[in-house]
Amino acid sequence: MAEPKRKATYDDVLAAPEHQVAEILDGELFLSPRPTARHATATSALGGDLSSAFHRPKGDPPRPGGWWIIDEPELHFGADVVVPDIAGWQRDRMRRIPDAAWLELAPDWLCETLSPSTARIDRTRKLAIYAREGVRHVWLVDPLARTLEVLAACRPMGDRRDARRRRGRARRTVRCGRGRAGAPLDRLSARCGHS
Repeated sequence: MAEPKRKATYDDVLAAPEHQVAEILDGELFLSPRPTARHATATSALGGDLSSAFHRPKGDPPRPGGWWIIDEPELHFGADVVVPDIAGWQRDRMRRIPDAAWLELAPDWLCETLSPSTARIDRTRKLAIYAREGVRHVWLVDPLARTLEVLAACRPMGDRRDARRRRGRARRTVRCGRGRAGAPLDRLSARCGHS
């Protein structure tokens, strides 16, 4: 009889090599390589655009503000430890950024920049954890495919507008160069070395 697999702990995260991102998903330790330059550039460009518009007090002209935008925050949700590429909290929910190595309050919005080595985990295990924790909006950016998938938590079942949303999230994919919605992705794509 095989021994039951030991559940990963935060000590495993701390013992991980510095050149890898360590996460605990459903008790299992996942080590991912640090992002490639193209991945990091896509995430940085998006984060810069979002921070300039939203990472400020509400009503701070000329931008909307009212959010904390943080790159690669370490999030602890019970035994799960996840590290999204970018996350945002409305300042009404999180008045101050805690003076801690990680956060336990689920963000209102987050973004995962997909790479061949992380896309499967980002789309399955991590999305399930984000849904369980009540993250209302998730963006999945694919710099290679030049797409942005926008996922939003749905209203409670019974609302007729949700009849087509069977899995708890509404999904929309935008490709670069398609009408007004593609323009920001075209700028992002150009910054990431795509032409």
